[in-house]
Amino acid sequence: MKIAFRLAASAVLLLALAGCGCTPGQRALTGGGIGAASGAVLGAALFGNPAMGALVGGGAGALGGALTAPQSHYHHGY
Repeated sequence: MKIAFRLAASAVLLLALAGCGCTPGQRALTGGGIGAASGAVLGAALFGNPAMGALVGGGAGALGGALTAPQSHYHHGY
């Protein structure tokens, strides 16, 4: 039960940071960090291999962050 609570709390905190950054580079960096952290937690909890989870999660988070960056014409330079 403790591990489920920790995973849920981590997910809530990571989702709160998911929208950080406006440019594709910023979004890729924050997405990669969030993905690596959550991947390490899940990799350790489910498979006993946090390094592989961090690698996969970081790559997926960076790709997702870069691809979901808002277009600059919506933010007018900020």
